[in-house]
Amino acid sequence: MKLYADRPFRRAVQMTGDLFALALTVFAVWLAVEVHTQVMRLRTPGDRLIDAGSGLRGVFDSAADKADNVPLVGEALAGALHSGSDAGLELADAGRWQVDAVGNLALWMAVILIAIPVVFLLATWLPLRWRFVRRATAGVRLRRLGEAGHDLLALRALATQPLPRLAEAGELSAGWRDRDPAVIAMLARWELERLGLRG
Repeated sequence: MKLYADRPFRRAVQMTGDLFALALTVFAVWLAVEVHTQVMRLRTPGDRLIDAGSGLRGVFDSAADKADNVPLVGEALAGALHSGSDAGLELADAGRWQVDAVGNLALWMAVILIAIPVVFLLATWLPLRWRFVRRATAGVRLRRLGEAGHDLLALRALATQPLPRLAEAGELSAGWRDRDPAVIAMLARWELERLGLRG
């Protein structure tokens, strides 16, 4: 498998692109972790609400249990105190809702911060790199085949070279049809150079 071009400039461009893709991914993950950590700090009020609600509920329940023993008004007083306990439960539930909301927000922000650059790379950088690897690997295989591979590379060069370049050397197609080794070698070299490989 041929990952990089033989030609120095093209190889440098490819390596720069790969390093950029890697750096972008690492930065996105780092940023997502930092944002997740910072957003999760917003759950502190929710945790305090849970603690306050639980404490309030415990106090009212304890007071209601003790008030239940008071003669004549104990039952009514205990009922009133139990309604205070319900308020503590609602306060704790509000805290739990806030903690869950902050947790979901932190998670989805982290996912989005990672997904956007990764999707961008999957849509732009990866197809270009994959196409180069496939073509360059095929070009290397054809180059290794010797004469038969050079003939196919020459044919490909005739089909893909810009028309002005072919017009300058109009005898090339005739040379290829006549199986002229010099013409085939030149066309094969052109195609390999187009792929970023040495001739």
